[in-house]
Amino acid sequence: MSEIKRIGVMTGGGDCPGLNAVIRAVVKTAILKYGLEVVGIKHGYRGLYLGEDEFVPLTLHDVSGIISKGGTMLYSSNKDNLFDYSYIDEHGQEQRGDVSDVGVNNLKKAGIDALIVIGGDGTLTSGRDFARKGVKVIGVPKTIDNDLASTDTTFGFDTAVATATESIDKLRTTAESHSRTIVVEVMGRYAGFIAIASAIAGGADAALIPEIPYDINKVADAIKENRARGKNFAIVVVAEGAKPIGGDVVISKVIDNSPDPIRLGGVGEVIAGQLEHLAGLECRATILGHTQRGGSPTSNDRILSTRYGSYAVKLLMEGKFGNMVVLDGTKLGYDSLENVIGKNKAVEESGYWIKTARAIDMCLGD
Repeated sequence: MSEIKRIGVMTGGGDCPGLNAVIRAVVKTAILKYGLEVVGIKHGYRGLYLGEDEFVPLTLHDVSGIISKGGTMLYSSNKDNLFDYSYIDEHGQEQRGDVSDVGVNNLKKAGIDALIVIGGDGTLTSGRDFARKGVKVIGVPKTIDNDLASTDTTFGFDTAVATATESIDKLRTTAESHSRTIVVEVMGRYAGFIAIASAIAGGADAALIPEIPYDINKVADAIKENRARGKNFAIVVVAEGAKPIGGDVVISKVIDNSPDPIRLGGVGEVIAGQLEHLAGLECRATILGHTQRGGSPTSNDRILSTRYGSYAVKLLMEGKFGNMVVLDGTKLGYDSLENVIGKNKAVEESGYWIKTARAIDMCLGD
């Protein structure tokens, strides 16, 4: 007989298409298959710290119809690390320190026996740290960037690529009508999965990704070669973390007191300015930004999210705590949070993304 009777579920980090589908699958599997109670923890780790009203029971009725909705019904926060947390003490003074014991005690007070944490590297790092304190944790990988180690695909990636591809399709009509080069900046700080995938799907002329430092002259030459063959416009897709050979990333701003203070952005404008001069075509830059995080998840993401959520409950009931659900090919499995944290997955030079791009003569800036 399992000692788990009531489980908690929370979402952390940036919002992502498919979060609600994971929550729905957790609730339905927990209640209908295992007879468990489910408690939703709002606002991520901040809610875990505050307790009380941030802990809400989740029923089948609560999750009915949410599979198609973007965002997260439990809300989220990407600034709250309870192992290094800014709080106001009893004297009204701001303090910073480890308040993770408060979170552990709030779980105990709520009678929560185990916790499913849905998030990316930062959120899962705290999940690992709570597991080290004895909390029964299972992680579910979430990032539109698809850069988490150990799993082939993260939910939200497919929707982000679909959004970027649709945007490229729309921008092409303007580029072609006005004989312009349009640079499309997409998300991807350390990995270029969204950029390379949407570039291939959108029929772009070039894709610039963090894994391959670019020579802007090579990109300009490719545009000029296409023009010589009769093409009067160009589409260049660039990941926000792309950088020139021997250069560095473009930083849009630095946010103090954030776990990840560096915010990238603006490389699209830089490249557009350079290409207008070098390639001789009028250039415009478009930054897709948070549109890639929003909207209804694709059918593929709904299915993957449902599989992840259901499997997370299964792992809890099997006692496989301290692990993250992973996708290996078409099969679900798990890997230790200890092994996953801090390891980013990159677009491989020998992988099918790059091979496909090169096979169709897409410029990668090298």
